[in-house]
Amino acid sequence: MSDPASSKNSSEDRPAQRSEVSKRTQKAPKADDVISTVTEDSFISFRKKFYFSNDLVMKVPARTDRACFPLPGYVTVYEFSLRAGLRFPLSSELINIQTICGVCLSQFSYRAMSIVMGLIVLFRDRGVVLSSECLSRMGRLFSDTQGRISFRSKWLDIHTRDPSKGWISNFFYVQNDWGLQEKWGKLKELYVPLHIGAEDLLRILKLLDLDALHYEVRYLSRYVDEEYLFKVGLSTQAGR
Repeated sequence: MSDPASSKNSSEDRPAQRSEVSKRTQKAPKADDVISTVTEDSFISFRKKFYFSNDLVMKVPARTDRACFPLPGYVTVYEFSLRAGLRFPLSSELINIQTICGVCLSQFSYRAMSIVMGLIVLFRDRGVVLSSECLSRMGRLFSDTQGRISFRSKWLDIHTRDPSKGWISNFFYVQNDWGLQEKWGKLKELYVPLHIGAEDLLRILKLLDLDALHYEVRYLSRYVDEEYLFKVGLSTQAGR
């Protein structure tokens, strides 16, 4: 005969056990499963906040559309990329990096986009152009199991993260006027040149020493402020 007390305890434990199993089995939504929450009203906000030109062609995704599969002739853009410094028309440096890597705009995480855009602005502010070779010397772009691109640096202390939790549904389409890859692709490693090292980066950026370079990169997020984007010609407005 079973122990009533034991049966009671076992019964009481089951809800907690089911809850733990539910937490373990619950998976984060994938990009190809999520419906866009962007609307025409969102475009009004984007044009004002991120200074889109009137001739920029945008489309609101239908309920059947997904971020991984934009309409033919369009690229997918996430709202977080705009907060990370992405502006239209796209910079030649970003176009070059994405073309070499063989990936599309929507694969870049907030971290990757903010670092790449921050470095583009930093280099422009110093009167030079960020090449893919210099970028590969400062860190490495890598993709996770879902194909999303992030950035890792072994010797530069770079801090940036997106506090937003609802980013995955905030996507829309922009007409592809730059010949960019439209669907998600497999990341190709950037070539790491032997002839560019730390001293070369200091010379290119006109910095005195590595401490100065570390300082600039540690506070890289300031370079995606609207004032800096405007200063180097990436934005049409200097902000408020």
